Amino acid sequence: MAKPGTSVTPYWELTFDADGDVDGPERDRLLAQVAERGVRDLIVFSHGWNNDRSGATALYRRFFAPVPELAPGARLGYVGVIWPSMRFSDEPIPDFPRSVAAAPAAAGRPAPRPALDEDTRRALLGTFPGRAAVLDRLARMLDERPDGTAGLAEFGRLVGLLVDGEGRQGAADTDEPGEPAVVGGDPVAVCGQFADALAALGPAAGGAGFALPDPWEGAKELLRQAAYYAMKGRAGTVGERGLGPLIGRLAAAAPGVRVHLAGHSFGGRLVAFALSGLPAGVRSVKSVTLFQGAFSHYAFAARLPHAPDRSGALKDRHRRVDGPLVCCHSHFDAALGTFYPLASRLAGDDRSCAGHEIAAVLGPRWGAMGHDGVQAVADTARLDLAAALAGPLPASGCVNVDAAAVVRHGGAPAGAHSDIVHPELARVVLAAGRIT
Repeated sequence: MAKPGTSVTPYWELTFDADGDVDGPERDRLLAQVAERGVRDLIVFSHGWNNDRSGATALYRRFFAPVPELAPGARLGYVGVIWPSMRFSDEPIPDFPRSVAAAPAAAGRPAPRPALDEDTRRALLGTFPGRAAVLDRLARMLDERPDGTAGLAEFGRLVGLLVDGEGRQGAADTDEPGEPAVVGGDPVAVCGQFADALAALGPAAGGAGFALPDPWEGAKELLRQAAYYAMKGRAGTVGERGLGPLIGRLAAAAPGVRVHLAGHSFGGRLVAFALSGLPAGVRSVKSVTLFQGAFSHYAFAARLPHAPDRSGALKDRHRRVDGPLVCCHSHFDAALGTFYPLASRLAGDDRSCAGHEIAAVLGPRWGAMGHDGVQAVADTARLDLAAALAGPLPASGCVNVDAAAVVRHGGAPAGAHSDIVHPELARVVLAAGRIT
């Protein structure tokens, strides 16, 4: 029987803390039961922008729902990974109910709302425990918008305090020196660039419309991106120190089980970094599928095009997959096409950017997996969604799948970043794993 709130069976959950430690009883239950239940193919899915179990399981329930009918003869099992991340409640997810706090005010009497609604503040406190005083000050500054650059500089300092200690090294996707401007740059300049980007996306994104952008319009985006940068590091830690070693234990406990990893956003980074944590000789991972992966498109590169003496943090890790590594991407993803390049560039890059031109202005150096796929990896196949579903997919190596045919809906500022619940994408997971 499926667990309450899930749509498939057998289904297990694995809960990890920020250091990658897994819940012991959940781990032991999976290791003991997966062989008993006759599972041959185990799909392990990691969420990205969720901050609680209910949000994550809602994603898994909806994504997994069509799979049994798509592969009726397969002996499938399912795992939902739960790890401590969050999303800002003003980011709409297609077909998911919006929070009450994020809903519009009653018609005719719009009430002013704080820049940080209660849902987002609660999520931030849960994600960064012990930072209540810092968060309160940040919320007041967002509402009051003190004049002058000193206020923005102080806001940037407080953002740094909020995310301090979150493992900055673990957030690196390449071995290049430096750190992103969201934690190491001039907050006044960064807020100005975020405000420009929001203005280009239109008033619905929080920008100033036809007025000159106010740098304070970009301050909340600075907070958002800094929080995401901290979670990006967590995702790598949970994957490498938690999920990867656990897959090794699973291979020993149930050697006939074929594992298929899938992840959305930072969950894509989590399952990708799990490849680094695989024990030597483990070949049970038969496919990896990334949906709108929120990490560098050079992560698997042996040489960076702009720095041939340097490489991606996951150099050659795709070779640890006994099958293909499939990267689904979409140019409708504004989170990765607009804000990711800005947030990921190194401190000191002072080029002016606006809207969807940002990726072109900054160049490919700052691109994300979910925007244009794996880059700088030899023999990477490139397919559109129709071709990928017509199959078969390559038996190994990296495969980019342009999923814009379905990953295309979503409001500002994230765009289609979370528009991943489609039967076609479930079919991609099955095709990557050769599950019939």
